[in-house]
Amino acid sequence: MSRIILIPGNGNDNVESSMWYPSVIHALTEAKHPATQHPLFPGGNILETFPDPYDAHEEIWIRHMEDEIEIGEQDVVIGHSSGAAAILRYVETRKVKGVVLVSAYQSDLDDPSEREAGYFNRPWNWDAISRNVEWITQFSSPSDHLVPIDEQRFVASKIVGIDYIELPNRGHFIRDRAFPELVANVIQKMSS
Repeated sequence: MSRIILIPGNGNDNVESSMWYPSVIHALTEAKHPATQHPLFPGGNILETFPDPYDAHEEIWIRHMEDEIEIGEQDVVIGHSSGAAAILRYVETRKVKGVVLVSAYQSDLDDPSEREAGYFNRPWNWDAISRNVEWITQFSSPSDHLVPIDEQRFVASKIVGIDYIELPNRGHFIRDRAFPELVANVIQKMSS
């Protein structure tokens, strides 16, 4: 049974009430297929603060995603910022139904803490990422002050079949309390 899972950005030790996370998870947990009225995510949701929330080390987060959350082939995963890097690494070697990337990046951005997190110390396997996910959507904003838009566009250019959406004036998507474009996109993908 499909679940909707959110992998947060780093620096967040209160994910359950942060930004747009709870409103999106609530809306998608309640969403129904328009034709059948069956829940899109009968397996429920995962919205939780991750271990190592400030540094988001790859070995800790990937292990948590695999062993504790047990992300599987029917799940849809939203990854924001560091969470986007984590889910991209995860799906290099595992299958999931869908992925939504928000403020995604593929380099350490010359930031020592990003470098230490571990996601950026080897090449990305873009072919495997494209193969292991039925669908991928990416949301970006040219006004993102943490991840340059060229970095976000580069990620999109590497993933086959990506649905790439740029939204003006949304920054790093940290000021919003809702994210209706993301909710509508996931409902559309899951209803096809």
